[in-house]
Amino acid sequence: MHALTKTSAAVAGAGLGTLGWASLVERHLYTLRRFEVPVLAPGARPLRVLHLSDLHLVPRQERRIQWVRGLASLEPDFVINTGDNCSDLQAVPSVLRAMGPLLEFPGAFVLGSNDYYAPAPKNPLKYVGIGAPHKRGEELEVPSLPVAELVAGFTRGGWTDLDNVRTKLEINGMPVEFVGVNDPHIELDDYASVSAPAATDVVATIGVAHAPYARVLDAMTADGARLVLAGHTHGGQVCVPMYGALTTNCDLDNARAKGVSRWWPGASGHRDAEAPADAAWLHVSAGLGHNKYNPVRLACRPEATLLTLVPR
Repeated sequence: MHALTKTSAAVAGAGLGTLGWASLVERHLYTLRRFEVPVLAPGARPLRVLHLSDLHLVPRQERRIQWVRGLASLEPDFVINTGDNCSDLQAVPSVLRAMGPLLEFPGAFVLGSNDYYAPAPKNPLKYVGIGAPHKRGEELEVPSLPVAELVAGFTRGGWTDLDNVRTKLEINGMPVEFVGVNDPHIELDDYASVSAPAATDVVATIGVAHAPYARVLDAMTADGARLVLAGHTHGGQVCVPMYGALTTNCDLDNARAKGVSRWWPGASGHRDAEAPADAAWLHVSAGLGHNKYNPVRLACRPEATLLTLVPR
């Protein structure tokens, strides 16, 4: 066989093998991440916060539903859901079934664009940073989802809606301030309406958003939030092994596409090593799912995260 033909066949085989792994295997390898984050006031007791994001559920995805339900065995002190729960017009009952055992614990949530709008086919090359950004919200010209049904299910279960809300909640006998915004990716965020200096009579102020746009991260941390939780990025979804994400689908830098990092006003483009001593902490979840029309994850397993918050 001609050398060029052999090389082409090898490349094609490797490509098919990679696609098979990403579409048939890795997207089902649900993983629990664990981090300890020093954000509480001195003397506070540790708090265990379970962070879920980007479930992107289709009703038939029973494996994902059961894995999420099993997270209740962690017995977290608090649950945070940062949105994009649905990937189908009929998904809400399945989302509520997946979250059912977790609704037994105190929790809060914000919404993402895929809680408002049904998914649409997207160019997969955009997941590796090629081409114009994905269309958003109404630009997609897709049906709306029954978001009121989803919100009602979460709030009936006792979770607090943090969409453009600032509030204090008690967790294990300790006061925690939360400030959240509706999805910045479709410009529903209104942080100005909830902006205020962080409370001084709480063990921490925690910011919550679906999409980690710099404008929101800057505003929350400028007001004194010690920790900000977000999702949306899918961790890059299709990553380069040993390198990482090629895109975040927002203006967050790729190095912060998932996991724990530092943030301070103006941090965009700067490394953690440059963080001031009083910088806040940012956790971006790589999420549990994907758009149903792009069922792949490569070098970026679907995940949930158990954060143990400890005194700083």
